[in-house]
Amino acid sequence: MTTSHANAASPADLTERHDCPKCTAPAGNPCRTGSGKVAASYHTARFALVPLLKVELAVKTPADRSPGKAWKALNAPVAVPEVAPGAPIRIGYARCSTAAQELQSQLDMLARAECTKVFSEKISTRVKVRPEFEAALTLARDIKAASPHQPVILTVVEMKRLARGAAELMTLGATLQADGIQLEILSGPLQGIHDPHGSGQIVFAVLAVAAEVEREGIREKTMEGLDTAASNGRHGGRPTVMDPDKLAAARARHAGGESVTAIAKALGVSRATMYRALADDEG
Repeated sequence: MTTSHANAASPADLTERHDCPKCTAPAGNPCRTGSGKVAASYHTARFALVPLLKVELAVKTPADRSPGKAWKALNAPVAVPEVAPGAPIRIGYARCSTAAQELQSQLDMLARAECTKVFSEKISTRVKVRPEFEAALTLARDIKAASPHQPVILTVVEMKRLARGAAELMTLGATLQADGIQLEILSGPLQGIHDPHGSGQIVFAVLAVAAEVEREGIREKTMEGLDTAASNGRHGGRPTVMDPDKLAAARARHAGGESVTAIAKALGVSRATMYRALADDEG
């Protein structure tokens, strides 16, 4: 080695025992950026090769490596024996739709499942980009890419935390299959760990079908409820602003020559509502 560190077992030393799968920096060297400078932090795909560092969010480049300066090769690559895969690494994800809902029950379950890292956010599945969900997938991909034989599991409390509909679930299933990432569901009818290959592929298809069936069931129950209410004389939607008493008063005042603006103000409704009510009455 042409350089040395004060701590021989520092994260930087452990990381530099491996070539970088992302920027191809050889062993004994810091990572480099696309512009050819020394990166401020080692790439996740590289430090994830070290069992002790697999779930770190970042490993900083030491000052003696001159981060930000032009990258120069320091040492010849050092052969490193392949590390046997350890226990599965669980990346947890928790989500609720609104600020009024609570996340703690999900976080507690993910902690009991021994998730090493947990990403959480309060955001609707209607929002196409969910930053924390993408961060969870990125970390899982980076770990798997760096150590292909290492089991990596994306863990959620229930299926509905993942996606809004069948199409999204199918896309997610294809992504997890392509990256070799397992999916774990902690509750519900599909509770358990599902491998994206072999028989696990069926489960991902079931996930999509189940989501669509659930949505259809909710839609069906809603329509049945509206039909029942209508048959009993109750109709959905916002209650009308113009009740019969207000309409009678409006007719009398309008017949007496009072302006629509004055009548609307007196009855506490908008001019548009008043115009519409009088027009419907005349029609």
